[in-house]
Amino acid sequence: MKKTTTRLADGRELIYYDARDDVVREDADRRPLEPVSTASEIRPDRLLGDAVAIASHRQGRTYHPPADQCPLCPSRDGRLTEIPAADYDVVVFENRFPSLTGDNGRCEVVCFTSDHDVSFAGLDEEQAALVLEAWTDRTAELSQHPGVEQVFCFENRGAEIGVTLGHPHGQIYAYPFVTPRTSRMLTSLAGHRASTGGRNLFDDILADEVVDGRRIVWEGAHWLAFVPYAAHWPYEVHLYPKRRVPDLLALDEDAREEFPRVYLELLRRFDRIFGEGEPPTPYISAWHQAPLHARDRAEFALHLELFTIRRASGKLKFLAGSESGMNVFVNDVPPEAAAERLREVASK
Repeated sequence: MKKTTTRLADGRELIYYDARDDVVREDADRRPLEPVSTASEIRPDRLLGDAVAIASHRQGRTYHPPADQCPLCPSRDGRLTEIPAADYDVVVFENRFPSLTGDNGRCEVVCFTSDHDVSFAGLDEEQAALVLEAWTDRTAELSQHPGVEQVFCFENRGAEIGVTLGHPHGQIYAYPFVTPRTSRMLTSLAGHRASTGGRNLFDDILADEVVDGRRIVWEGAHWLAFVPYAAHWPYEVHLYPKRRVPDLLALDEDAREEFPRVYLELLRRFDRIFGEGEPPTPYISAWHQAPLHARDRAEFALHLELFTIRRASGKLKFLAGSESGMNVFVNDVPPEAAAERLREVASK
């Protein structure tokens, strides 16, 4: 992998990740951009104990542009975009409309490929491996930023999820606090250790799923994918490295080598869940990494959570009264049935 760092016309950082070492990146951003002026505010909720990012500048962000005006495509044929080069493998750059800014964190965009018309599932294993390298490198870099407490790499796909740009891409948030979801995991982790004489909750969950077997979706030499026992979403898969590590940086070479194959297989199965002729399955794919300064950091288990809000053909799972009002999920699809379906649509 070759990494090349440059700046866009408004001062934002852009990084090329290339599979070949002989690629030269010298294209300058020729757009007449003013320096980015953004402001976000983190407001604590005293009642719930969490926080909300207030970012009014995001109201003006690009919204469902035509494919020939996509800002994430390469700059070609006289049309200038966020990526100055005429082609690229993987690109990461600072978001022009970030949710978190300055002392309140950082937001980056990750473009998985220059091809506007594919999705992550359409990449080959070499391309997917390069994205993994980019996620890992950005985790390392952002972990060094002052005030950052947690690095979150994720992808939203599909208009149903709320995606406003169709180009295959994801994002990285560097939070200035530990997120509520991770805080709850850490609380459960500590409670389990105290109640079991020192056992690790993540290790026990994986062991229990292997013994039960009904919710296993895919098992390789170094990764295990399963539908969780109490899945919140209609189709939800958790992917864990079998050797527990706290973050992407700690993955060994064997796990890195196997990851593209299993992850691409899971994404392709998601696209086959609802049968032929259905539109691509909307999903969220989220890496859970240990907070940087957590006391139990070594006990945390890196894992990826992949889920869709589609519950059946033409039907979505909406977060209605119970979910949105009280944070109590109701799942219409039994986890065992979801796992069986995901096994049925395995690649031949």
